[in-house]
Amino acid sequence: MLASVVVALTVIAGLVMPTFANAMRHDPVATPLTTLELPLPSLSADQTSAADQATAGLAGAGMLPGGAADDWKIVRVRAGQSLADIFHELGLSPTDLQRVVDAKVDNGAFRRIHPGDEFAFKSAEGRLTALRFDRDDKTRVVLAVDNKEVRSEIVERELERRVHVAHGTITSSLFEAGDSAGMTDAMTLKLAQAFGYDIDFAQDLREGDSFTVIYNDVYREGERLRDGDIIAATFINAGKRFTAFRYESADGTVSFYSEDGRPLRTSFLRTPVEFTRISSRFTSGRMHPILGKMRAHRGVDYAAPSGTPIYAAGDGKVLFRGVQNGYGNVVILQHGGRYSTLYGHMSRFGNVKQGQHVNQGQLIGYVGMTGLASGPHLHYEFRLDGQHRDPLTVTLPKPEPLPGTELATFRSLTTPLLARLKLYEGTRLAKAQ
Repeated sequence: MLASVVVALTVIAGLVMPTFANAMRHDPVATPLTTLELPLPSLSADQTSAADQATAGLAGAGMLPGGAADDWKIVRVRAGQSLADIFHELGLSPTDLQRVVDAKVDNGAFRRIHPGDEFAFKSAEGRLTALRFDRDDKTRVVLAVDNKEVRSEIVERELERRVHVAHGTITSSLFEAGDSAGMTDAMTLKLAQAFGYDIDFAQDLREGDSFTVIYNDVYREGERLRDGDIIAATFINAGKRFTAFRYESADGTVSFYSEDGRPLRTSFLRTPVEFTRISSRFTSGRMHPILGKMRAHRGVDYAAPSGTPIYAAGDGKVLFRGVQNGYGNVVILQHGGRYSTLYGHMSRFGNVKQGQHVNQGQLIGYVGMTGLASGPHLHYEFRLDGQHRDPLTVTLPKPEPLPGTELATFRSLTTPLLARLKLYEGTRLAKAQ
């Protein structure tokens, strides 16, 4: 009986409570709205014409609803895909493709397409009527196709570079600090490359090191297109301050320079290969692992997997490319009159020939273990006036600074940037304190 009474009371409460709750709720009083018809100022004849032209242009570019761009079919090229494959997937005939190619309008853009490239198509009843693509970041080519001919129009697209200032402090890694500063990994890598001649980011980086960088991003029509360039930067490593300024010299060469106008690009790379460890150092006597007797080791051995690229340590001429006893496959470079470098035990050569000029950082071969070698590594020698020097400790020649007239131009451009970097560094230091 008690259970029946409880159930009955519960049912009654369920019926009554919603009604009670609604009774306590007050509907908001609707606020009356008044609509007024206000006369608009009339446009002059010139203003009316300009407005009509702007509207027509936007519609033709597909910027307005119902405009022509509603009919564009956007295709992003996939790896291994050709333009013929794209035409086939869209149901367009090989005849249309041939007409576009025969028109010889930016023909190279059709024959050398790359993954990620974009093409846009318009068609009617299975027949191509228009095609567009970007020749470069700021130039778009639009082709109109009809029964008689293929017409082309070049559309210039304005690019905008937006400048940013970022500051980072190393806690775990350079890329983590760059990410915390709002930089992309690609921009952080550019920062590392700018200072790569002065700082070994694999071994010299310390917790508490910091950087301040001025860089830009490239925008097109209000949308971010890609990373731009490092404009100026400072890096404090182990208490030592380094500067880098991007500058285009009179001959069109773009490089990074210190604030005194000296190129950061040194005459020689300290290490011409990405190595895992130093397996043997420069010494006047060591036990040879193959011959089993003491002999001098006049270079440094950098252990690395077979096939690891080897790069020219500096600008020079290929003095020798071939096989020598002990060295196996070897390349010897002559750098001016006093310096030469040797690269031994290569598995194979790069695309270089004897007598050819090579640039610093150019691929010249691959790590191997030809000749007298117990494992894959690069044997690297550095010679000054024919005498062997320890590549790890030799004092490398400093590059010459910019000449007088160009140095003045450089300083006029970089002085405001240097002041901005110092101001930002000072502000950050004050906040930290």
